[in-house]
Amino acid sequence: MQSALKATSRPDPAADPAIDRDWWRGAVIYQIYPRSYQDSNGDGIGDLKGIVQRLPYIASLGVDAIWISPFFKSPMKDFGYDVSDYCDVDPMFGTLADFDALVAEAHRLGLKVMIDEVLSHTADIHPWFKESRSSRNNPKADWYVWADAKPDGTPPNNWLSIFGGSAWQWDTSRQQYYMHNFLAEQPDLNFHNTQVQDALLDITRFWLERGVDGFRLDTINFYFHSQGLEDNPALPPEQRNDQTAPAVNPYNYQDHIYDKSRPENLGFLERFRALLDEYPAQAAVGEVGDSQRGLEVVAAYTADGKRVHMCYSFDFLAPEKISAAKVRAVLEAFGTVASDGWSCWAFSNHDVMRVASRWAANEADPTAYLKVISALLMSLRGSVCIYQGEELGLGEAELKFEDLQDPYGIRFWPEFKGRDGCRTPMVWEAAAKNGGFSAAKPWLPVPGKHLSQAVNVQQGDASSLLEHYRRFLAFRRQHPALAKGDIDFIESDGDTVAFTRRDGNERIVCAFNLGGKPAEINLGQGALQPLPGHGFSGQTGSGPVRFGGYGAWFGRID
Repeated sequence: MQSALKATSRPDPAADPAIDRDWWRGAVIYQIYPRSYQDSNGDGIGDLKGIVQRLPYIASLGVDAIWISPFFKSPMKDFGYDVSDYCDVDPMFGTLADFDALVAEAHRLGLKVMIDEVLSHTADIHPWFKESRSSRNNPKADWYVWADAKPDGTPPNNWLSIFGGSAWQWDTSRQQYYMHNFLAEQPDLNFHNTQVQDALLDITRFWLERGVDGFRLDTINFYFHSQGLEDNPALPPEQRNDQTAPAVNPYNYQDHIYDKSRPENLGFLERFRALLDEYPAQAAVGEVGDSQRGLEVVAAYTADGKRVHMCYSFDFLAPEKISAAKVRAVLEAFGTVASDGWSCWAFSNHDVMRVASRWAANEADPTAYLKVISALLMSLRGSVCIYQGEELGLGEAELKFEDLQDPYGIRFWPEFKGRDGCRTPMVWEAAAKNGGFSAAKPWLPVPGKHLSQAVNVQQGDASSLLEHYRRFLAFRRQHPALAKGDIDFIESDGDTVAFTRRDGNERIVCAFNLGGKPAEINLGQGALQPLPGHGFSGQTGSGPVRFGGYGAWFGRID
């Protein structure tokens, strides 16, 4: 494979004014979990051809891009996040030709394609790890993080795995421990070795040459560790939270200053960005898992246009319910620490309880609540990720222990039930077998309560959540300030939050009532012209904006 460091004769994309290198800024990205989206061959597992079948639906939503969770060759111990071949498609998902067809069809429909790159670790059956563990002096001996035992045989330090227990696994071949931040079957690569970096950049180039428009970088702040292998200090109980790991996991007891979010990562991210910048308009979004320093890490990783284009942290993916105060606090904090950075906000993904259950379940009108918080999400300064089924209002599936597939849930059951509940198959047709996902028994059960929320039930119903998403995304496209503009908050009380988005000569006031009771906000902006097309009803005159529970109001400042 050609070295990622080798100069290319590719023309400078900046010279072509027709190319929008800034498409990612304010983009709405639809996340696809391929195992659960659409099965095309009747084996009960979703695949690439199934995604192609449903691309017209995704395009009809009005999103800008898709992000596909891993489909690479893998033993599937962590369902694709344990890669055994970075440059091939696992047969359960199809072939490289199927992927090329997916990219071509997505581009025909006007959709960008982003794929999940899992660079921090590999599967333990990856050829690199097989060679690395074979001896202490082979060519790849230093490609993973190896360390001797303490004199008493215990691991070299106190680092913990997110999936439970020590972050170190004893290997009998080398008579050493290797590091794994996740499963023992997911050994961590040693990014301090530049050969590892080169190999990963070569892999990135492989997919860029196949036409991908960008990458979602899994666990981007886990790439480097401290070479001194110092013990992490204890975290005081009052500082613990469950943004990165569930509350029952002792991972939360440490301040992870030595095993992740290391300053050495900045140099690699600059190399990664330089590679992407060789191509016309490719972009990357990084996943930052750091409960103590999430926003600061996002700021560092997106600063100066030299590293990744955008990142997301777990501020709105944590169990803590969103509130007007938290929205303002998080956005203003980000604006302070990352004034030239860019974030990507999400309320759901494949790793957390679905937002319909996490936040909306106890609301007086869950659908109305989901409408207003989704409108809020799509109005914030930043890009947006929408997880498949979020647009249908799907809730977390209640699964039996014997139906679980996720090793994380099996390890911490029943206090933490894992991630299977948010990964159940997409529901397309209420009356079809398995909701139209597959003719065979699905890899995870299709919850019966999801069938009444299927695409064919909601499609065409103006009052449905699905049509709300389509309507609001169209409204967002009509007003560039909502995608790329700056944000300034307006004083408000209680469950209300309001702000101004401004881009060039366009200034839009956005006001939201996150509570179920009527509310009003005195916007204090003088003459405001109400904007139509978003689907919310509200009242305004010369005085405050008044709206009902779970309401929103949008107006232009003339």
